[in-house]
Amino acid sequence: MVSPAAESSEKRSSHVAIVGGGLAGLAAGCALADAGCRISLFEKRPYLGGRASSYQHPGTGEVVDNCQHVLLGCCTSLIDLYRRTGVEDKIRWYSELIFLEPGGRASRIHPSFLPAPLHTGPSFLGAACLEVKDKFSIARTLAALLAGVPADEGQTFQAWVQRYHPTPAALERFWKPILISALNEDLDRVSVFYAGQVIRESFMKSAEAGRMGIPAIPLSDLYAAGADYIRARGGEVFLRASVESFSVNEAGVRVCTAQGETACDSVVLAAPFDVVAKLMPQGLDREGWSAIAESFETSPIAGIHLWFDRQITDLDHAVLLDRTIQWMFHKSRIQSAVRGGTENGAGSYVELVVSAAKSLVHTSKNDIVELALRELREFFPLACEAKLLKSTVIKEIYATFSPVPGVDQYRPKQATASPRVFLAGDWTATGWPATMEGAVRSGYLAAEAVALAVKLQRTKFLVADLPARGLMRLFG
Repeated sequence: MVSPAAESSEKRSSHVAIVGGGLAGLAAGCALADAGCRISLFEKRPYLGGRASSYQHPGTGEVVDNCQHVLLGCCTSLIDLYRRTGVEDKIRWYSELIFLEPGGRASRIHPSFLPAPLHTGPSFLGAACLEVKDKFSIARTLAALLAGVPADEGQTFQAWVQRYHPTPAALERFWKPILISALNEDLDRVSVFYAGQVIRESFMKSAEAGRMGIPAIPLSDLYAAGADYIRARGGEVFLRASVESFSVNEAGVRVCTAQGETACDSVVLAAPFDVVAKLMPQGLDREGWSAIAESFETSPIAGIHLWFDRQITDLDHAVLLDRTIQWMFHKSRIQSAVRGGTENGAGSYVELVVSAAKSLVHTSKNDIVELALRELREFFPLACEAKLLKSTVIKEIYATFSPVPGVDQYRPKQATASPRVFLAGDWTATGWPATMEGAVRSGYLAAEAVALAVKLQRTKFLVADLPARGLMRLFG
């Protein structure tokens, strides 16, 4: 028998449906569940994480991430979500970036005793992959960013940086590896605002901000903890539950799946922009949402997974210069931390990443693997002796929206014209590009919008940015 007090509390609890179990939906669901809402989260796939997910690959029998995802110390809301759901210890942190040239020569960039933004200065000056003229070129550009992030006035980073006379090596061996990996787009298409934001927030504000975190377990295992968090607070998480439509009236929202209907008070659409445009009812300006969706451009990412019969390197990760492959992540070594420090046998499992992978979209998987092996052997001589046991290539054709100049005019806020319908997703207005951090911020902002609408006691979930340290405090 339900007590009067419990019944009254239940009546006051707002029921919120979340459409989409990616990071944005999980962030919104966890925040609102913590604030006392009853959550029903619907995800069409059999696993969580969205574009940051993992699954058992049928061709290899291995559990693979759809693409390697990393975070930085400046990703404050994402780190908060990890702490909230109890998986913070599943992230391996690194304070050093390793730039490898063909032939294997390494340049290591890491913090020193100097205050920000000079903290990486000594290792940067000693980097063998850049000549003195390249370093002066880069330093001129970094000095220009001290005053702040350039506004988005229709200019790309490629055009903006020309005023500081970058050398070819500075572009190819510094700006491209950093910015293309972070923004998943070429320099001649990236807004100078987002490029400047990445550099200031990640590499200039503090040593803590630039630390790199790599998940040490499969991504869907990492985000399954979000489902547990919601369920522990009285919510429900439905997998293989594709939302086909929803309707809104004065009484509430009805969410329709193949399994049936769910009545709720509010709905958060934590789905890609094209899916949102299709789901929007006619009464909520479906044509307008379709026009917004058509305004976004996307950029692909390719992940190349290789399993060898022996160790090919003792590095956990590296930036690979002057070739198609941009990053190497030694997954068997990274994941060994959660297996008590023992690697999976004597072999190597590596994932190679190509961001803004337009040149590979129409390339066969066999040809991509051959390209990857050829390039990998240039950097790691031991790979020449190793036998490739299995491989696969995963192409995310629509991996992220392109942060082109002017894109922010199309990014909607999380609240909509309906007081019962809200948006989440890295494509919404977050002030960040399409990253895991941007997705979580969108979820927290959507939760804040819901909280204000239903008059929850707690209405703030977004986590503050890391403060500037050292001399950077003088520049904000």
